[in-house]
Amino acid sequence: MEDILLLEPEVEKEYPLLGARVQSTFIDLLFIVLLMFIFGTLLEQVGEVPDGVRIGLFVFVWIVYEPLFTTLGATVGNYIKGIRVRQHYNTKRRLPFHKALLRYLVKFFLGWVSFLTIHTNKERRAIHDLLSGSVMTFREK
Repeated sequence: MEDILLLEPEVEKEYPLLGARVQSTFIDLLFIVLLMFIFGTLLEQVGEVPDGVRIGLFVFVWIVYEPLFTTLGATVGNYIKGIRVRQHYNTKRRLPFHKALLRYLVKFFLGWVSFLTIHTNKERRAIHDLLSGSVMTFREK
């Protein structure tokens, strides 16, 4: 009996536009500011808290929030906008923490420059996506 190879038509995948990514980042910024306000209020209730603790908490929130939530599935902004960061070679898989941290640090240090490549490739990958092996996708329904 002859094997028959059935080919499924290749579906052109859509990727989030720059606007959705910027909106997601803005929502995350507001969420981080809210977290900082809450932590600041809680620390005031405790009383005398060493400056080192305050600085450590500030740095922890700003550096760990995005990579941690990306690894867990989505940041608050990503969730609201319906977008996700996934591994480039397998968009069903989440990004591991070390790659999410690399992605965040590159994005942090390059700022808006990191988005220069977003319109030069069909997957709309920014510099931080290219270096971390990630891609932004829409949440699967």
